[in-house]
Amino acid sequence: MLHGLYAALFVAANPIPVKAALNLLGHEVGGLRLPLVAAAPDEEAVVARELRRLGLLRI
Repeated sequence: MLHGLYAALFVAANPIPVKAALNLLGHEVGGLRLPLVAAAPDEEAVVARELRRLGLLRI
């Protein structure tokens, strides 16, 4: 059941998708430090889709 979420959380270098997921869930975890950058829109969409599938995100 969680395999898709695990895959989504590794769509980019860690911790980029993890922070994106937490931000989508309403947790203010702050930004990333250089050289890391925020998740690309397509990467964030993958994470959001998985969170929706699991019923964790209703947006």
